[in-house]
Amino acid sequence: MKLRTTVLHYPRLDTVLMIENKLKNSDNYLSRTELWKNLPKKIMYQTYKIVIDYLIDSRKVILTKDDKLVWVFADSSTAKKLIEKSVTANA
Repeated sequence: MKLRTTVLHYPRLDTVLMIENKLKNSDNYLSRTELWKNLPKKIMYQTYKIVIDYLIDSRKVILTKDDKLVWVFADSSTAKKLIEKSVTANA
């Protein structure tokens, strides 16, 4: 259970997209601190943590045992074609 803290600054969409793009286009898996230090634009660490928590909660990123972030969201062109051709379930 996470403790409630006062959020000083919520991330903007361009900040979320910047972090997503850095993770997707990274040649190797980065730790949270390595990723934060290698972003093209500096952001507050608290704001950065909110984005990372969002990406983990939304299952776009997983955290490995050795504390590395791995992009796992299926957003490749092949995955998009498979989703488009798939049969929708009637719930």
